Amino acid sequence: MTYPFKLPQLPYDYNALEPHMDEQTMKIHHTKHHQAYVDKLNAALEPHKELHGKSVEELLTNLAGVPDAIRTAVRNHGGGHLNHSFFWPLMIMDAPSPEGEVVGAIEEKFGSFDKFKEQFSAAAANHFGSGWAWLVLNQGQLEIMTTPNQDNPISQHRIPVLGIDLWEHSYYLKWQNKRTDYIATWWNVVNWEEINRHFRAAMK
Repeated sequence: MTYPFKLPQLPYDYNALEPHMDEQTMKIHHTKHHQAYVDKLNAALEPHKELHGKSVEELLTNLAGVPDAIRTAVRNHGGGHLNHSFFWPLMIMDAPSPEGEVVGAIEEKFGSFDKFKEQFSAAAANHFGSGWAWLVLNQGQLEIMTTPNQDNPISQHRIPVLGIDLWEHSYYLKWQNKRTDYIATWWNVVNWEEINRHFRAAMK
């Protein structure tokens, strides 16, 4: 995933996650919001040929190495592109039950899956303003964190395993200001196979 960056296709139709994620929101979220992050990231990087071989992960891991003039744009739009590219496959129609290595690690860390779900949902609901809530690995240990705007945990040397978009454009057409209802319904489409894949890769 290097310059020029491209909008990834969704691994399902825009209406595939109904009734939990409505078709109109998914379509606008993907084709307008995510596309805008891609376009603005490419525009920021275009004059800087020395960065064209770097992945978005490399850019965000070492923001200090990005020229001052475009650092904020790369942080915001690169983060937006990476976050959404990570987010779409985390959801699936006919979602599997929570199981696998990551669930075992969650139960060990948080006491039970229900306790984790409660803590994660609370962190997401109570995050002020736009941003994301994450389950990450920090030096091999699971933890819950939130980030503002489009910041990604890799900029803080943490590896994301699970994340939920808390920007209002993710839910406002269906849920209006009811972020807690959006979070509650989102659990119904979480793709635990994908989360286990991220967990296994991060633990190598």
